[in-house]
Amino acid sequence: MLSLRDKRDCCGCGACAQRCPAKCIRMTEDAEGFRYPVADADACTGCGLCERICPGLHPSAPHDPLRLFAARNRDEAARAAGSSGGVFSLLARRTLREGGVVFGAAFAPTWGGVSHRRAEKEEELQPLLKSKYVQSDTGGCYAEAAALLREGRRVLFSGTPCQIAGLHTFLRGERPERLLTVECLCHGVPSPAVWRRYTEETAGGRRILGVDFRDKSRSGWRRYDFTVRTDGGERRVPAREDLYMRAFLAELTLRPSCYACPFKSGRSGSDITLADFWNIRDVLPAFDDDRGASLVLLNTPQGVRHFEEADAECRPLPWDDRVRGRNGGFLERVEPHPRREEFFRELPRAASVTELLKRTVKPTPGQRLVRKFRRLIAR
Repeated sequence: MLSLRDKRDCCGCGACAQRCPAKCIRMTEDAEGFRYPVADADACTGCGLCERICPGLHPSAPHDPLRLFAARNRDEAARAAGSSGGVFSLLARRTLREGGVVFGAAFAPTWGGVSHRRAEKEEELQPLLKSKYVQSDTGGCYAEAAALLREGRRVLFSGTPCQIAGLHTFLRGERPERLLTVECLCHGVPSPAVWRRYTEETAGGRRILGVDFRDKSRSGWRRYDFTVRTDGGERRVPAREDLYMRAFLAELTLRPSCYACPFKSGRSGSDITLADFWNIRDVLPAFDDDRGASLVLLNTPQGVRHFEEADAECRPLPWDDRVRGRNGGFLERVEPHPRREEFFRELPRAASVTELLKRTVKPTPGQRLVRKFRRLIAR
């Protein structure tokens, strides 16, 4: 039976719960809002399959990508609809055209959570696009993907490195030709409970119509906005001034396993890794227009073939520190925010998560300057 001794060892992928033949494991949210496996000892048969497929218990060796590119979608509308260079939509639409199925993260109808779902038609793909900075629940998607592969269907499965690792262990090492795995370079996953409460307070009782963590329509790709649309209007602020985003980037609200991620540097087994090419001005300035550029790591021959057939506008790159610069997603270890324990200790009884974030996350230098200026005017 799966015994979780340290929460830092569990990434919450859900592979154990989906694979358990006795169906005795359920994913349960803890006080911090993260899901962990809880086994029913009476129903457990002791087969040990959950421990054998846990990706956290069986880490893989790191490896460098086979090839590396700066890339963007040739379709400007498709690039505008993505968070960076629009490469994922190229891969996804090609899979759909070939009769395949695409799995990815989508907001719940109320926008207060994120879960994995499948798309089989073009109109079902839109919810899977764009970044979502909250941990997604994979639900039963590993089992669904495995069933589709057995039927002979093509499958593109996208997610964080730990979710891709979970799928590969769920498949017990099999790598069907019809499967393409695509991971996003991950800074870490914030607590679903913090996001749920923050959206409720931000909406203020109004019905949420849309959320965009990386809205580049006004200020461009680098200085993207955090936008929430409700039936009462729109709240659009620079992302680095939003409390939720600042807490995320300050390593305050991440899952415990994210501070020392065992699935980066090629360890997840993904065919393709997609990231923002933040350092493009220094490395490839002629390819930069501030509308979004992707860094594409091709990790397997399968990934190389699919990317070449996707026909993205791309430029080859070397695998060096200049290319990786300014993208914290490449870091395997980060230090937790010094007040993380205090924040999550107070979270269950806090009347307002917004006020708790204000007390915990320090203001940015720009915000401190504005506050100082306002105090001077008020004198």
